[in-house]
Amino acid sequence: MSRFRRIIGYNLIGLTLLLALGLLLPEGRQVPVQGAESNDWHPQTFWYYPWGQSGVHKGVDIFAASGTPVLASSGGLVLFRGELTRGGKVALVLGPRWRLHYYAHLADIADTGPWLWAGEAVGTVGSSGNAVGKPPHLHYSLVSLLPLVWQVDGEPQGWKKMFYLNPLTHFDVR
Repeated sequence: MSRFRRIIGYNLIGLTLLLALGLLLPEGRQVPVQGAESNDWHPQTFWYYPWGQSGVHKGVDIFAASGTPVLASSGGLVLFRGELTRGGKVALVLGPRWRLHYYAHLADIADTGPWLWAGEAVGTVGSSGNAVGKPPHLHYSLVSLLPLVWQVDGEPQGWKKMFYLNPLTHFDVR
């Protein structure tokens, strides 16, 4: 076996193991706003159409008093902390099962290390970005990096449902 083939083979094995590990890690399922209950969001907020410039609402808005702690729904690697035009102050976390957890419209972003554990502070509820002048809330989106093609449907932008997951079915709400 040539050296090149061995290197490729080892890299494929490593990539396969990494992918499997990401799928096997336990996933937290808590509501990311401290003390929030099902009456703090609208049950049909996910994939609501029409929705501003994005066309479809690809997450859930959880309303709470400004400054209420936002906690990591699931543990993971912090990929981004900063500001975006629409999202305002945001945090993006890569969690188990290769899912991105997007926290937007924060008043403040917690200054933690590169890893967050489930329940650890992400920031606080606010009205930043395109939520300025609106009631304080957290926009929370859950995105799969692995396409879930069986979720595609005929709704507006329905092909994107293979990546965007309904956070309301993700939460462990009793």
